[in-house]
Amino acid sequence: MVTQKPRLAFTYIDYVNAPEDRRYELLDGDLVMVPAPKRSHQNALLDLAVDLELLMRRTGMGQVFAAPFDVVLTNTDVVQPDIIFVSTERAHIITEDNVQGAPDLVVEILSPSTANRDRTFKRSLYARHGVKEYWIVDTRLKTIELLLLDGDDFRLAGVYGRGDTLVSPTLGGCALNINAVFSRW
Repeated sequence: MVTQKPRLAFTYIDYVNAPEDRRYELLDGDLVMVPAPKRSHQNALLDLAVDLELLMRRTGMGQVFAAPFDVVLTNTDVVQPDIIFVSTERAHIITEDNVQGAPDLVVEILSPSTANRDRTFKRSLYARHGVKEYWIVDTRLKTIELLLLDGDDFRLAGVYGRGDTLVSPTLGGCALNINAVFSRW
């Protein structure tokens, strides 16, 4: 009879004590190193974060954070989405160190090393924890997929590319010009 060794699951304490010179996420108890993003990823991140931050300053709807900023979903699931939005009504989940619980909106910008995880594991993780809206940004195709929580999974509400305007239900129907997101490159 072969006995399996119990799987060692990392916890939030292990994650906090990981070396500071690397970016990590804690996914189902596995400590996963996240490589530094490429230029197109950084351009999309900056453009989207600035647009969303300007919207927050005008409307006061909530707060926007850009990676790296921890989102603690459980003791064994800690992620650093590229961009997160937490509504004013749910601001109590924001601490100085992290967000304790599901943000209202999560944006992940695909990288070759993370695309599969963003589209599968993290999609399921975000749905399971009640993220209302999930954007998947593809810098290669210059598109944004808008997914809305529908029960215990996301449904695709639309794929937006150049010339399109994305309208976010979670952001009170505010519109985002896709050309502006991908304008610098």
